[in-house]
Amino acid sequence: MRYWDAFALVPLIVAEPGTELVRSWLEDDSEIVTWAWTRVEITSAIERRTREGELSRQQRRQVLARLNSFADTWDEVSEILAVRSRASLLLARHPLRAADAGQLGAALLVNEQLGGSLLFMSLDHRLSDAAELEGLDVPAA
Repeated sequence: MRYWDAFALVPLIVAEPGTELVRSWLEDDSEIVTWAWTRVEITSAIERRTREGELSRQQRRQVLARLNSFADTWDEVSEILAVRSRASLLLARHPLRAADAGQLGAALLVNEQLGGSLLFMSLDHRLSDAAELEGLDVPAA
């Protein structure tokens, strides 16, 4: 099973340099588990691209529709209190932003529930390093 953070999912919705890599990851295993807040993080990335002129208003609508359709296919970790407690501890151990700590906290919760061997999919090197230090498997970049 694979846990996907927002950094890994954005290129599946908006074409960018990492798109081909994450598509190959998805071809290897199409089951996606992510945090309940991921959709908000991806929406933020889309809106930022629109504000910065990378996406037109029409492209924005198309990409948001693609996000909503795609999000309906993945499983979400929704145990917010359990994720929050893990994320708070992670912030003391790693140089992560709050949302990244939430992603990693959710992945660690899933890993505990599975009894280990969760693969953590991310394009963020700092987050991937923290995931590996926390005992998760991380694909070679």
